Amino acid sequence: MGTGVLKRYKDLLPITPSTPIFSLGEGETPLITAPRLAEKIGCKELYFKFEGCNPTGSFKDRGMVVAVAKAMEEGSKRIICASTGNTSASAAAYGAYCGLESWVVVPKGNIAMGKLAQALMYGTRVIAIEGNFDEALSIVRALVKSSPITLVNSVNPYRIEGQKTAAFEIVDELGKAPDMLCIPVGNAGNITAYWRGFVQYCKLGKSGSTPMMLGFEAAGAAPIVEGRVIESPQTVASAIRIGNPASWQGAVQARDESGGIIDSVTDEEILESYHTLASDVGVFGEPASAASLAGLFKLARGGTMDLSSKSVVCVVTGMGLKDPDTALKTRADIIETPAELEAVRNALGL
Repeated sequence: MGTGVLKRYKDLLPITPSTPIFSLGEGETPLITAPRLAEKIGCKELYFKFEGCNPTGSFKDRGMVVAVAKAMEEGSKRIICASTGNTSASAAAYGAYCGLESWVVVPKGNIAMGKLAQALMYGTRVIAIEGNFDEALSIVRALVKSSPITLVNSVNPYRIEGQKTAAFEIVDELGKAPDMLCIPVGNAGNITAYWRGFVQYCKLGKSGSTPMMLGFEAAGAAPIVEGRVIESPQTVASAIRIGNPASWQGAVQARDESGGIIDSVTDEEILESYHTLASDVGVFGEPASAASLAGLFKLARGGTMDLSSKSVVCVVTGMGLKDPDTALKTRADIIETPAELEAVRNALGL
């Protein structure tokens, strides 16, 4: 049984004697090796950090447990967040576990049903606005200024502190940092957090180096790549459908300090990698998760970066059942037959 983020990395987190220590089992997610896909892409080693194995099925749980613990330490009884889905599920789950009242504000019609179902089942109050995520975040940031509520989006620094533990785990398992880390970029808190974790471990002597950070936005929601706020971001990858990232500067810092890049990938490239990840590696991630692999494929095709000697980790940010509609819409190859042996045999081509 896992010990949880708060206990396992207590000395590397902003934990005090007054911080409550609890866990839903977050962290210690698998690092899955993919030798066949590595050969296809042309890199030396390829791994997938599968954050879909966290309690609510996404990486958000790492930061949420720290943010909620610190909120409780400060005496807060209510938490709130804006969300495209995963944050709402995580906040609702940890709020339920700790007996806190939780509220989430989501963009109406732009949240995957699996994520909305989670938030509702955990007992949170869901407010759907006729606007996008960026507008939802502006609203909740204004609310907490005038009401006794703790904001648990990634603008809360404790969220970033918790999420950096994924970088610790990668180094703990590999014995060193990878040469490259590929990661989806939406609100940009995760790339900020991973970089912070790798730098901290390097300074502590637990890793002799830090990786090149390779972040990938969706082409229809690529404010960092385009250098401007995107008023109406559009992408099939709802988790990264964000036009004004809260951690924009953190992402740029991670890119620049690591000698990396932030690029964009199209929805077609995301969906192609979404299916490849499942069918070639056996990992079913949500569409946004596939942006990391799509970006790696793009680099390999472009030939601008020598991958042959590189070890690469791609972050899979959430599990595929978060968004079952996309899977069913893009792969509906179900063969229906009568309940007869010969009919099934013929359908299988036997």
